[in-house]
Amino acid sequence: MTITVKFFALGRELIGTDTVRINLPADSTIHDALEYIREQYPKVAMLPSFLVACNMQYSEHSTRLQEGD
Repeated sequence: MTITVKFFALGRELIGTDTVRINLPADSTIHDALEYIREQYPKVAMLPSFLVACNMQYSEHSTRLQEGD
């Protein structure tokens, strides 16, 4: 499945863009997406903390993702 990840503020500066589209296996979670992002963009580790939202709702890392999220 393909999802779109949007970065804001310092995250956008570290990544170098505000939007990234990534492909993940079906039934992936936010945790899986974060692991992928950490592997592809190691500078993310420089963020002291961050919140995650899925479809404009703050979400837990265990939230299952769907195509197009």
